[in-house]
Amino acid sequence: MLKKYIQKSLKTKEILLMTHIVVGYPSLDASMKIVEEMVKAGVDLIELQIPFSEPMADGPVILKANQKSLELGTTVKGCFEFAQNVSSRFDIPFLFMTYYNILYKYGVQSFVEDMVKVGIKGAIIPDLPPEEGLEYEEAMKSNNLCPIYIFSPTTTDERMRYISSCGKGFIYCMARKGVTGKTTQFSNELDEYFEKCRKNTSLPLAVGFGVKEKADIDYLKGKADIAVIGSQTIRLVDEKGIEAVGDFIKGL
Repeated sequence: MLKKYIQKSLKTKEILLMTHIVVGYPSLDASMKIVEEMVKAGVDLIELQIPFSEPMADGPVILKANQKSLELGTTVKGCFEFAQNVSSRFDIPFLFMTYYNILYKYGVQSFVEDMVKVGIKGAIIPDLPPEEGLEYEEAMKSNNLCPIYIFSPTTTDERMRYISSCGKGFIYCMARKGVTGKTTQFSNELDEYFEKCRKNTSLPLAVGFGVKEKADIDYLKGKADIAVIGSQTIRLVDEKGIEAVGDFIKGL
C-alpha cells in the first residue's frame, strides 16, 4: 500500500522525492531512459503523465511536452504498455497522472482494472473533484489503488477534511494557485498553509508546483513528506539532454 511505503521510506530519509514525466516525450525510448536515470539517482516515486490535448493544470513546459507526445502518436494503450514495462523493471511505485476525459473515454472501471494489471499504484486526476468522481473513487478503492486528491492554498479546513476522507496514499499540496512550472517562493510565508494541510489530514503530504532546486527541498523538510519535481526535469532534458537528469536528481 502506498501510504505504508511512504511511511517506511521516511524512516531512513528526511523527505522523499517524486518526479514526473510525460510518457512519449521527447519519445518513448527517451522516456524509458529518463525513468532509468531517475531511479538510478534515487527517486522514491514517479508520476507517469498520460498526454492529453488540454492539460489545464499544467503550465507551458508540460503543455508543450503533452502536445509533442501526442503529435508523435502516443496512445493511452501505449502508456499502459510503458507503465507495465517500468513497473516490472523498477522497484518503486509508479502513479498515473492525467485528465478525466481519458478515463471517461476509456471507461472508468476498465481503466482502473488495467491499472492493476500493469502495476500502477494510484492516480492523480486534477480536474476530477471528489463529488463528481464517485464511480472512479469506488473503482480505485475496490481495486486497492490510491486516488490522490489535491489541496490548494485556497482550500478551506472543512473541504480539506472532506478531500482527505476521499483520498488514499497521500495528499498532493499545491504550493500556490495557478499552473505547474511557474516560480514559487518557498519561504516562511508558506508555513501556515502547510501546518493547515497537516492539521486536516492523516495522509502523507506531497508538495509540488514550483519545486526547482535543493534549497526548495531543504525548506520542505519537516513540513512535507514528499517533494515533487515536474517541469524542471523536462526543462533540463530540453536544454541539456537526458544524461543531465541523473546528476540533477542526485544534487537535490
